[in-house]
Amino acid sequence: MNNGDSNNRSAYNNMAEYYYEDIDKKPFNAYYERPATLSLIPSVDGKIVLDAGCAAGWYTNWLLNNGAQVTAIDLSPKMVKMCKKRVKGRAKIIQANLSKPLDFLKDKQFDIVLSSLTLHYILDLYSVMEEFYRILKKSGAFVFSVHHPFMDFSYFNSDNYFSTELLTDYWQTPMGKQKVQFYRRPLSKIILPLLQSGFNIDKLLEPMPTEKFKIEDSKTYKKICKNPQFLFIRAIKE
Repeated sequence: MNNGDSNNRSAYNNMAEYYYEDIDKKPFNAYYERPATLSLIPSVDGKIVLDAGCAAGWYTNWLLNNGAQVTAIDLSPKMVKMCKKRVKGRAKIIQANLSKPLDFLKDKQFDIVLSSLTLHYILDLYSVMEEFYRILKKSGAFVFSVHHPFMDFSYFNSDNYFSTELLTDYWQTPMGKQKVQFYRRPLSKIILPLLQSGFNIDKLLEPMPTEKFKIEDSKTYKKICKNPQFLFIRAIKE
């Protein structure tokens, strides 16, 4: 969840224990992002999977519990520590920057690449998607979620939808405000790198939050039902 731009390393180091203890139960994660992402992941039993942007390891743990062999990557050393704490030696967990070549991973090594709420931290999507294509086996699946372009454009009052810009947000956490930066870009600049890397889009979702979200936070639930927050895609290596 927090690879890519190194500007965020300090913030995510600060939030690592918060992610481990609390964020798994937050409505945006548990009742909106996660159900949609899980609906796109093929059967992982016996598969080799890369969790690209593992954060504190919720997906890494889920993949392991469902029979996958997992390698997990994160930029933050403390997130890597929290992921290791969660999975207790059952996965290979590496501190690495997805903005750089993944030359420690072999060609056609993985059946599935999963990247949850990570790619909006990366400026050059062409390079990272080419790397994901390289390390996937033929017919392998690439499943990812990102900020929805509409959400970032409207929330931050951007004046040019078609530009790519670095945005700064401040998240309220138990440790106080945390400065987080990410890139806003139009939909075409998410889709074109995917297609030009050789992927075919198999499914695209703009889902509604679950009813459990409504129970936990009815006000935000109503807002999300009218304003998409995240975009979800499954692509296949042909």
